[in-house]
Amino acid sequence: MKIKIASVLLLQLFLISCSSTISTVKKEYTLHNSKDLKSDWTINSKEWILKKDTLTGNGSLSPWGVLVSKKELPENYEIDLKVNMTGESLFEIMLNLDKGKYIRTYLYQIDQNIVIGDGVYDKKDDSYGKRGGKTLFKKPMELENNKWYSVKIKVQNKQLFFSIDNKTSLECSLEKSSLNQKGKLGFITNGEVKITGLKIKSL
Repeated sequence: MKIKIASVLLLQLFLISCSSTISTVKKEYTLHNSKDLKSDWTINSKEWILKKDTLTGNGSLSPWGVLVSKKELPENYEIDLKVNMTGESLFEIMLNLDKGKYIRTYLYQIDQNIVIGDGVYDKKDDSYGKRGGKTLFKKPMELENNKWYSVKIKVQNKQLFFSIDNKTSLECSLEKSSLNQKGKLGFITNGEVKITGLKIKSL
């Protein structure tokens, strides 16, 4: 009986490790240490580092600091994190990155908006038109440097919900807006940004 239970547990661990998604059913993904960062994400160590529980990204107007997961997001998921734009004006969460297209969910300090947009990403080209993209939905929000914001993103039944501090939010239909319904997760900054408490949960 003990052997059978042990076999089942080992099989579950094997399936989780071989899963093509960054989070599996009934499992919450969190970023614990530098080993996780190297194994789960495609990184440039000059742009992104993890110390203790804080992920720090550094970018510029060209190149942006970009971090992309190696595995896909689940079909339905929830992402929670806290972010602090300690330098410059842009922090972007790339959703469902696939074949050079992704959903832009970001905080933009210059325009004082949170935004949902339709993005393109060419990892080999930082030039204008090869990264970023058009705005689809936006809502005014006062955004500052050196201030922590709680970010929640939920994708369920092809509906996207994006909120900051449980106060300012945007929603849209992935189908109606012709946005990607599958793909990887990424982060972009044009300055310095700090992220803590990253959790990715299957729904």
